[in-house]
Amino acid sequence: MFMNKIVLGLIIANGLVTYTGFNNNTFFNKYKFQVGKILNGEKVRMFTSGFLHADWLHFGFNMYALYLFGGIVINRFTTINFLLIYFASLLAGSMYSLYQNKKDYYYSAVGASGAVSGIIFSGIMLYPDMELIMFPLPIPLPGYVFGIGYMLYSIYGMKAKLGNIGHSAHLGGGIGGFIVTLLLKPSVYNNNPTMILVMGAIILGLFFFGDKLKEL
Repeated sequence: MFMNKIVLGLIIANGLVTYTGFNNNTFFNKYKFQVGKILNGEKVRMFTSGFLHADWLHFGFNMYALYLFGGIVINRFTTINFLLIYFASLLAGSMYSLYQNKKDYYYSAVGASGAVSGIIFSGIMLYPDMELIMFPLPIPLPGYVFGIGYMLYSIYGMKAKLGNIGHSAHLGGGIGGFIVTLLLKPSVYNNNPTMILVMGAIILGLFFFGDKLKEL
C-alpha cells in the first residue's frame, strides 16, 4: 500500500523526536507528559509527549497502526481535516489523562496512542464492517464490534490500572476522533447508526457518571 506523504511525515516526526528522547534524557524529561509540570503551566507537554515513546516496540506498534489506518482516513478527508483529527485526538487523550490523574503529581506518560486511537476510531466510523483483531482474541471482529469493545476495555483497564498502559489517553483519544469525525463528516452516522449511538451513549455516560468509576 502506497503511504500518503502526510502519514509518512507524521511517522518520521515521531521517529525523530523518539530517537532524540532515547539519546537525551534531559530532552525526554522536558517534553514527556507529567501531571505536576502541566498543572504548573507547562501545557506544551500535552502535545510533545505524543511524539515521544518508551521504547522502539512502543513506537513500532503506534506507527504501524498509524500506517494502516492513516491511509484509510486521509483518503476520505482533506489534509487539513486529517491533521485536525490527529492533533485533536492527541490533545483529547492528554486532557482526559490529565483529568483522570490530576491528583497524582508524578504521573507521567509518553506515546502517540491518543492520536492514533482517534485515527483508528475515525477509520472504524468510515468503514464499520472492516475486520480487525482485538488481542488476545485470535479471531477477526467487525470494526463496529472492535470499536465498542475497545472503548469498554479501555474503561475497564483505566479503572483496574491494567499494565503499564495509558488507558485514559487511549480512551480520550478515541473519543476525540469519534467527535471530530462526526462533526466533519456527519454522513458517517448512516454507515452504522447503532454503532454511533452505542459509542455516543458510552461517551455521554463517561461525561455524566465517569467520576463514579473511581468510587467503585
